[in-house]
Amino acid sequence: MRSPRKHFSEKFDSPEKYQPKKNTGKRKIQIKKQKPVDEKIRLNRYIANAGICSRREADKYITAGTVTVNGKVINEMGYKVLPTDDVRFNGQRLKPEKKVYLLLNKPKDTVTTVTDPHATKTVVGLVSNCCKERVVPMGRLDRNTTGVLLLTNDGDLTKKLTHPSQEIEKIYMAVLDKNFKSSQFEALINGVELDDGEISFDAVSYVEEKTKNKIIIRIHSGRNRIVRRTMEALGYKVKNLDRINFAGITKKGLRRGQWRFLTTKEVGYLKML
Repeated sequence: MRSPRKHFSEKFDSPEKYQPKKNTGKRKIQIKKQKPVDEKIRLNRYIANAGICSRREADKYITAGTVTVNGKVINEMGYKVLPTDDVRFNGQRLKPEKKVYLLLNKPKDTVTTVTDPHATKTVVGLVSNCCKERVVPMGRLDRNTTGVLLLTNDGDLTKKLTHPSQEIEKIYMAVLDKNFKSSQFEALINGVELDDGEISFDAVSYVEEKTKNKIIIRIHSGRNRIVRRTMEALGYKVKNLDRINFAGITKKGLRRGQWRFLTTKEVGYLKML
């Protein structure tokens, strides 16, 4: 378990201004070796990288016999191909898509599931005109949780940043139904018992001393509705929850519902995490 930290000591005159701390040079960053360009990958991944569908859907197309590799029908699960192979779906040759990385300032009343028959608004719909590539959210936010949400067609990066072992940092601003007792900061740091196990926040503080129903939370856990459930366990309801930072990426300069492409520098930073 990650060792707990004390609550924030810095003051937040505006959560929008929060920026991750600059690299002091003390932290060692491991540069992972790039895979050789001739390394084989699974066929379902190749199809997904071409933007046709998800890997799970690709498996169905493969077993249905609609995919050929170098002129031969392949319906073997786990079959691997080279980037130079001639892969075709329904006779059309597939080529890997250009990787696209988006930042959305998610508004309320939008869902992060790609398809939801009961939802009137989805985050994918909000960025549908941004590019021809098929992008999906990196992880999920509740329907009424707002803020930083990344979308991409880079399945490898999505898997990396959403895997629990990576312990990716997230920072939220929560507006509660009543003032938060300062005596309960220690409870959040030391651990709160939930139905699915104990959870401890890395850091927590008031946004401003004079507004004690607004708190800033730093956490690494990606468990479902973890902030809301933890606060409920302490007797509070979260009226508004806004993610202001995910993996060092903030929504500064983006109005609610707006999106932008990540910069090359931001993408490089995420890949080095």
